[in-house]
Amino acid sequence: MIAFALSFAVLKLWRVLLVKTPPRPLKPPQATQTPGQVPSQGSGITPDKRESTLKPEATGKPEATPPIPIQQGSKAEDIVVENDLYKVTLSTQGAVVKSWVLKKYTDQKGEPLDVVDAPACEDLGFPMSIVLADPSQTPVANADVSRKLNSAFYVVKAANAPSTPGNDSKRAAQPAGPPYAAPVSLEFIYSDGTTMARKQFTFGPRYDIHVEVSVSAGQRNLPVGVSWPGGFGDHSLSPALVAATNLGYYQTVDRAKVVDVRLLGPSFFGRLFGSAPQNENGFSINGPLSSAGLEDRFFAEAFLPGSPDVAFHLTRQVWTPVGWQGQDKDRPKPLEATLATPDPKMLSFRVVVTPKDLEVLRSIQPPLDGLVDYGFFSFFAKPLFLGLRFIYEHWVHNYGWAIVLLTVLINFAMFPLKVKSIRSAQQMQKVAPLVKSIQDRYKQYKFNDPRKQRMNQEVMDLYKKHGVNPLGGCLPMAVQLPFLYGFWRVLDLSIELRHAPWILWIKDLSAPDPFRLFGYPFPILPILMVATMFLLQKMTPMATMDPGQQRMMMLMPLIFGVMFINLASGLVLYYLTANVVGIAQQVFINRTVPAQKLAPAPAKGANQED
Repeated sequence: MIAFALSFAVLKLWRVLLVKTPPRPLKPPQATQTPGQVPSQGSGITPDKRESTLKPEATGKPEATPPIPIQQGSKAEDIVVENDLYKVTLSTQGAVVKSWVLKKYTDQKGEPLDVVDAPACEDLGFPMSIVLADPSQTPVANADVSRKLNSAFYVVKAANAPSTPGNDSKRAAQPAGPPYAAPVSLEFIYSDGTTMARKQFTFGPRYDIHVEVSVSAGQRNLPVGVSWPGGFGDHSLSPALVAATNLGYYQTVDRAKVVDVRLLGPSFFGRLFGSAPQNENGFSINGPLSSAGLEDRFFAEAFLPGSPDVAFHLTRQVWTPVGWQGQDKDRPKPLEATLATPDPKMLSFRVVVTPKDLEVLRSIQPPLDGLVDYGFFSFFAKPLFLGLRFIYEHWVHNYGWAIVLLTVLINFAMFPLKVKSIRSAQQMQKVAPLVKSIQDRYKQYKFNDPRKQRMNQEVMDLYKKHGVNPLGGCLPMAVQLPFLYGFWRVLDLSIELRHAPWILWIKDLSAPDPFRLFGYPFPILPILMVATMFLLQKMTPMATMDPGQQRMMMLMPLIFGVMFINLASGLVLYYLTANVVGIAQQVFINRTVPAQKLAPAPAKGANQED
């Protein structure tokens, strides 16, 4: 307390004796409007310090803020830029993207793949729309200014445009005219005298495009963002499939893992495994971010900010298509992604619309190969993918047959483990009557009864006496699980299988079996898979003698059939091939490994407990 009092006294004496009170500033003179000048527009907008110096003949009055030149277009025009990979159509109305076609891919209808859903964007807004976030204005004012900037007619200037004769690599106003060939830089400018918006798109030879966006009021920059509304991806798919496969993602600077955001509401497993907090209405995260955007099963749109100090927002929009006759709760809800800077400065970033091809994703800086997530067993999945592609490129040139050959190789490589599992099941089957008799003697006791421990001990002694390992059938199967799951993920996520044909009616290995009989769905591959799975179970010895468990096992093929009926044909082909190979292997095992004779059960009433 004494030290505190002394410190307080020293501070008071220091302020009284040594700190001088600054003189009261003079009241600034009123600014007068000179010819050719207009007053500063907007509340709280101050002129730049460099513009406030007094002229020699001035009488102490600061110079007014210079006006913003008015620059406005006259009509909406489409401007097309393309290279070997994409064809992007921009509009001078709003300086937005109206179409983004990936030239090497087609949609489900066989048309060039346009990742922009034009009908939805007509109502919800087009990609690269401006989102204004000025803290000095109300949300209503921000929305009004944003709406005005997104519908205004911009003046466009082009540089390095090979399709424009006489450009001579100098930036000059150019008509829309023929398509521009990348590399080219397009600058869109709009000004109404008080607010100016500028967007610059720089197209190169790859999938990424550099974008700069700024909005200023007077001489003051405003916090600004850009959005990608209307969803993303292959919109020729069914609305249910589009909703199931579309999601957002982000990746922070200090974390290599990509975090998916689905906006499906909070879930138990999401909280359990630490995934991104989910909210059905929206999701926001502040920087530092290395990338963020939208994705579907095979394609991705990524914002790559030039500065990590940005914010990413993800929301769901509600859209009513023309002629909608369904219920309101079933209306499409496409995702909208927004990248914004919280500071009043220009927003600089790259936008990438790319297929989820691992080689392409790794070539982007920073790499985006984390968008292809093979799950827990990616260590096994990646070599399997390389093997699948090697077989396709060097042996069969058909991904269907490549799946068949790789499945055969995997099953024969694991055949010794399968033999061990079968022999362990046969040994378990041999002692099953003895185990059943022990369980019958203790079945009247409750689970928490101490005598149940005695039953378990007797069962373990029985296994030890006959040399049976109760885990002998499980461990070989556990070793196979990483390979099986890894190959499953490879077939489900590899863009190489998209629209890849096999034989006859299978024209797309990434889509469900489309075969129809008399106008009704009749998926042949899933039906064959169920039949072969049932046959394989009948041929395989079961470790248990319980009739209830055996009946439950016989229901498994039907359960798998329901699960696989709407899955990709490549996955069903993989499982069908594994069943066929398993049947052949089981025939060999049944002929070479003799069946075990069942141990006789003890006589009823022997060794009964009182």
